[in-house]
Amino acid sequence: MRTGSEPTTARSALRMRFWLSAWGLAWAIFGTAAFALAGRPGWAAACGVLWLVATVDMTMILWHIHQGPHYQPSRDIPPYRPPEHHP
Repeated sequence: MRTGSEPTTARSALRMRFWLSAWGLAWAIFGTAAFALAGRPGWAAACGVLWLVATVDMTMILWHIHQGPHYQPSRDIPPYRPPEHHP
C-alpha cells in the first residue's frame, strides 16, 4: 500500500552499494597506477579524482551501515510510519 511517504521511508541496499563502491575503488586505484606508469598524467588525475569520490562514497555508506536500524531498517524492522494526519 502506498502511503505517500516513500521518499522518506525508502530502504537502500547498503551492502550492495558498499560492494559496488569497493569494486569502483579497486578500478580507480588500478587506473590511477596504470595511467601514471604509462605516462598519461591527465587520465591518472581523472582516476585519482574518481578514487577520492569512491572513498568518500564508501565512507558514507559505512557510516550509514554503522548507524544501524535507526537509519537503515532491516526486513524485520518496519520503516517509520508517516504522520497520521490527512488533509
